[in-house]
Amino acid sequence: MLTPEQQDSDLPWRQTDGRTLLDALSGPCDSTPLEPIDGKAKVHSREEKRRRRRATARYRSAHASRERIRVVAFNVAFAELRKLLPTLPPDKKLSKIEILRLAICYISYLNHVLDV
Repeated sequence: MLTPEQQDSDLPWRQTDGRTLLDALSGPCDSTPLEPIDGKAKVHSREEKRRRRRATARYRSAHASRERIRVVAFNVAFAELRKLLPTLPPDKKLSKIEILRLAICYISYLNHVLDV
C-alpha cells in the first residue's frame, strides 16, 4: 500500500534505470559477497569442504571403525545364512558368492516343492 508521501515512481517495479525487481529487493539479507575479499575468491564448494574434512586423521579413524563394524555385521549375516543351507559336507568352507548362489538354488528348490 502506498503512503501519501511515496511516489509511484519510487517503487522497484517502476524504476527505469535497468534494475530488475529482484535486484531492487535484494538488500542486506543477501549473504553472498559480490566481490572477492583481498582480490581472491574465498568461496569453497561443498566438495572442497568435504575433501578437507575427510583428510583429517580423526575422520579417517572414525571412518575405519565404522567400516570394520559394517564388515563384521556383513560376515555375521553370511554366517547365519550359511547355517541355513544344506551342503555336503556340512563344515565345508564356502565363499560369499557360493553362499549366495546356493541360497538362490535352495529357495527355488523350496518353491518347487511347495508347488508340487
